[in-house]
Amino acid sequence: MVSAMLASLMALSAGAGAAGADTAPAAVTTAAQGAFSDVKSGYWAEKHIYKLASLDILVGDRGLFRPGDAVTKQEAVTIAIRFMNQKSNLPAGSSIKLPEGISTSEYAKSYVSLAFELGLLEEAEESKEILEKQIWGQQAASREWIAKLVIRAIGKEAEANAGGNANSSFADDSLITAANKPYVNLAAELEIAQGTTGNKFNPQGTVTRAEITAFFNRGSEYTDYEYDNQYKGYITERTDSKLTLYTGSEYVSFTVNPATAFYNSSSSSKIAPSDIKLYTQIVVSGSNSNAAYVESMSDTPQVEVIEGSFERLTGSKLWMFTGNTYQEFAFTDLTVFYDQNGQVIKPEDITAGSIVELQRETFTSAKNPVVVQVKSGMVNKSAEGTIQSIDSAASTVTVLNSTGTTDVLKVQEGTTVIRYHNEIVALTELKAGTVIKYSIKDSVTQSIEVTAGVERTVRGTLYELGSNLSTITYDRNGSLEVKLLAPDPQIVISGIDTPKLTDLLADKTSGDEVELTLNAEDQVTKIQVLNRQMEPLNMVTVVSYNSKTKLLTVLDSNQKPHVFTLNDATKVDYNSTKPTLSGIEPYLTDGRKVNLTTIGTRALSISIVYKYEGTVSEINTSSKIVKLIQSNGQTISIPYQSTPTVELYGKASASLSDVSIGDQVTAMLSSNQDNLSKLYVKSAAQFEVVSLNTSNYRAEVKKDGVTSSIYVDSLPITNDNGAVIKPSDLQKGMLINVSFDGSSPTAVSVVKQIWGEISSINGGVVTYKTTTGSNETINAGSKVKVVKNGTTSSNMSTLIEGDHVIVTKDADGTPVFQVLTPLSKTFWKYNAAANELQVKRASMTDNNYRFNLSPNVYIHEGDTTLSVQSLKDNDNIVVYLLNNVVIEISKQ
Repeated sequence: MVSAMLASLMALSAGAGAAGADTAPAAVTTAAQGAFSDVKSGYWAEKHIYKLASLDILVGDRGLFRPGDAVTKQEAVTIAIRFMNQKSNLPAGSSIKLPEGISTSEYAKSYVSLAFELGLLEEAEESKEILEKQIWGQQAASREWIAKLVIRAIGKEAEANAGGNANSSFADDSLITAANKPYVNLAAELEIAQGTTGNKFNPQGTVTRAEITAFFNRGSEYTDYEYDNQYKGYITERTDSKLTLYTGSEYVSFTVNPATAFYNSSSSSKIAPSDIKLYTQIVVSGSNSNAAYVESMSDTPQVEVIEGSFERLTGSKLWMFTGNTYQEFAFTDLTVFYDQNGQVIKPEDITAGSIVELQRETFTSAKNPVVVQVKSGMVNKSAEGTIQSIDSAASTVTVLNSTGTTDVLKVQEGTTVIRYHNEIVALTELKAGTVIKYSIKDSVTQSIEVTAGVERTVRGTLYELGSNLSTITYDRNGSLEVKLLAPDPQIVISGIDTPKLTDLLADKTSGDEVELTLNAEDQVTKIQVLNRQMEPLNMVTVVSYNSKTKLLTVLDSNQKPHVFTLNDATKVDYNSTKPTLSGIEPYLTDGRKVNLTTIGTRALSISIVYKYEGTVSEINTSSKIVKLIQSNGQTISIPYQSTPTVELYGKASASLSDVSIGDQVTAMLSSNQDNLSKLYVKSAAQFEVVSLNTSNYRAEVKKDGVTSSIYVDSLPITNDNGAVIKPSDLQKGMLINVSFDGSSPTAVSVVKQIWGEISSINGGVVTYKTTTGSNETINAGSKVKVVKNGTTSSNMSTLIEGDHVIVTKDADGTPVFQVLTPLSKTFWKYNAAANELQVKRASMTDNNYRFNLSPNVYIHEGDTTLSVQSLKDNDNIVVYLLNNVVIEISKQ
């Protein structure tokens, strides 16, 4: 019940259907408990909301609470009845009686009828509130009206009336209705109601859902109402996933999870579960053994302390001398034993003669021992657990052992042995989350053995890469170690954008210093090169190259000679799809310009300079020079003799005049590397996927009504969240942005499409409601695209409030609103195999009755999301189409 309640929410406006007021709770949909996405952490009413929601006094829908929505009278009454735990007394049928003129929703009738019967409402008072052409129950509840309702609900009407209707201290006291002053005065005195800005009460102001939770939760301090799913008692056990309390008659255990709300009775701020001390008084709201709300009522543990000398164990009984008395104490499974260092031990680990401190609870007649702490003496134990943290400075390892308690292991150099996969490892190589076995003798940690590891790191010098690149050998403190490589290990080398395994330097004398990340299976998942001092040499001129010795001699820009060695590990680039060392050698001729990255006398990479990439900063047709700003910030001037050819997507016969300052380009050089021969202009365009041939991954795409083909099998593709996806993940109807280098596609990204209903348009600012009910805003400015009824416009005036739209962005970032076409239809059936919606024909000549559904079709009734399977024959629906595909179905 409560786990559903904390995650459920019903829309509470009169038009949307109020939870417990306008519609029945059966319509409530549920999500993970506590998942009120619109109640942010630290929100002023957060505690009030979660406490009342956990008790089923207020509920929610689809993970929302709507704290700012105004409360109606009928809704406030349902809250009051639930608060008083009077639901079991709701009348039914002919027993429901409402005064003349008092009208409510069908669901709220029984609540309002009971409220009149209990005296929460008075007929004479409410008759004055009846307004022409407005249902009484749907009237917004005022602050003074709610104050009166709460005072009556907590049974303090007589006390309010005894106080009379004296003036209050509020600045707007004159606005408070005379008959309501006694209630407002008492509510303020009891701090149930508080003033607003400027010491005003704002008596006729509306009350939000957040505010009414505060009214009633503060009022609960003056009642003793009991709820079936609320438990009061003393906490006897607490772990990350469980807590147990003693209620006075039984022990009750609850599961806790990250959504469980923890609070202290004296504060409105959340607390950590660990802030609640064992054996203190708490209140838990929950059902089905799940804790939804936990409140600490006291910070004082209810225990007494006895100190003495431990003598022996007999079964589950502990014997000790206390003064001159030999006493017996029966312990339970919940009793925790600690050594003198605060580490958890077993009872049998305590040695005779140890001085112990025994704490026992005082809230049961048994007075069971809860803690036995060794004050002095030796401890011996062996256990298993999971490492929580490592303190290298203090040489300690904190372990959560298999019993659910914590040990702190002191690691002593020369005594404690740490093993992992039969290797002796250092303390610094252990990681939180690792499962270990450990042994303690005479209170000293003897051994730690890793039985199930987690990710860890080691450092060493690369010695060798396996011939099939499946293993790596490295020197670690003078010893060679071999590790298996995990599939696709991450390589990190400063100065190389996308390094590969072959970029690593591995040899016996000067291999890379690396940090290896090892997974739980001891496989290498990441290799990070440390402190490699690479030196780039750009536009150096080849003097000579010896293909036998692999020695390359070059001159730098200052005409200083350098000699480097090339080998099979040298990365090469010379305008080939499959570059090799032997393939580049014929190009290493006298006068050839190359770019090098080196370390010492070793060439790590060499590329024949055949192109430049950058941003066009100048085109001088008189001096025949094109200037580019490269990614490193350097400017390069590239001359040309004959006018270079230009390739630009969408332009059949592009020329240099089509290239603009600021364009991203690839500049191809002539064979002698001296002149510009061709410019590829980088661009992007947006397409709609029409179809995908999965045999060759040729995608048919459409732009501006024109269909073309793009082969996507070798292109990097990302989804609308930036994650890499496979070509087969592309679907009909998707919008994609395609990046081009000239006319060649280089990358594909799926465009995010958001459904919305236009709420308001203010200049260039458009606000729309999303499927979650939240409002999003786009500041479109003067640059916008509206597609409506097959016509594209850049005029915002074609967009109107109430339009249902798909919101996207064009390839250049321009906001695009695609207005959906509505059609009123009668549902017939859904063909799941074809993902096709079929509706009733208006006539025998009506052929517009079969529609394909979008993969993310939004189906709803009001604010409630539906599945297509929930639609029934003859349901009245409105379908919203985009390119004849159903984007939205609204059940009427």
